[in-house]
Amino acid sequence: MAKDIGIDLGTANVLIYVVGKGIVLNEPSVVAVDVKSNKVLAVGSEAYRMVGRTPSDIRAIRPLKDGVISDFDVTEKMLTYFINKLDVKGFMSKPKTMICAPTNITNIERKAIVQAAEKSGGGQVYLEEEPKVAAIGAGMDIFQPRGNMVIDIGGGTSDIAVLSLGDIVASKSIRVAGDKTNLAIINYIKDHHNLIIGEHTAERIKIKIGSATKSDKENIKTMDVRGRDTLEGMPKSVTITSNEIADAIHSIVQSIVSAAKDVLEITPPELASDIVDRGIMLTGGGSLLKNIDQVISNALTVPVIISENPLDNVAKGAGALLNHISNHDGKEHVGFFGSKKSK
Repeated sequence: MAKDIGIDLGTANVLIYVVGKGIVLNEPSVVAVDVKSNKVLAVGSEAYRMVGRTPSDIRAIRPLKDGVISDFDVTEKMLTYFINKLDVKGFMSKPKTMICAPTNITNIERKAIVQAAEKSGGGQVYLEEEPKVAAIGAGMDIFQPRGNMVIDIGGGTSDIAVLSLGDIVASKSIRVAGDKTNLAIINYIKDHHNLIIGEHTAERIKIKIGSATKSDKENIKTMDVRGRDTLEGMPKSVTITSNEIADAIHSIVQSIVSAAKDVLEITPPELASDIVDRGIMLTGGGSLLKNIDQVISNALTVPVIISENPLDNVAKGAGALLNHISNHDGKEHVGFFGSKKSK
């Protein structure tokens, strides 16, 4: 019998949740392709190791950009590879698939996501909004008549939503998140240190010394960074500080804070008062940036809680919603904006 699956189709990573097993796959959303033959050479972790290190006839492609599909064929190949790897298809049946998307994508972008999942998995496909699924995965009971607010900071998008009675009441999705943070770090180091670094290095800097706020002298962290000198073209190493990174990503953090304020401003008063009492749930990889919760809490004057496993929330929530569909024979699923086969 086929095993139902929930997919977090992220700009940075793909996570797959198999009902009854939990999260069984977490790999980078990268595909290495031979330019001449158009043949897929590697997918996921193996392809990610090739980013920035490939000869001219091999391209390491990230087929999702800003939370949506930018290369349909490569996305389909990537999903097919991952789903086949898991062996979830039954002899006579195909798995139901729950897949997630940012809140403000177009109908064309929605159809592309559903079609990619249909072609790779073959069964019924349900499309759901990412912050709603993330909230469920973070353990929030969004089906009660009270306000819940979630900020999901992923690789390509930051999705902010207020939820009540199982649906989104107010939301905003901005294409400012982990990837833009890495780019800001790359640009800062190029401008201030005349050093060109790659995406992998920027990610390591963000994880090791990244912070949403500046530290006092005793708590400043440093890191040696290697790259290519912009003036001489030779390899060189510089030492950077956590306060420099806080400066580099300041505008990114403020964009997320501003979007959260916009959502609160259009939230009904009764639900807003619930959020003041209950706080805001922070999920996604971006919630692991040091002091991001403190910055958001200070700006919104509302408590902010980082979820227990922020990287897993969307995939776990997708699995939970699939269980909900199965328990109601697919007849009762509140708020889905795409379900079953696309017509």
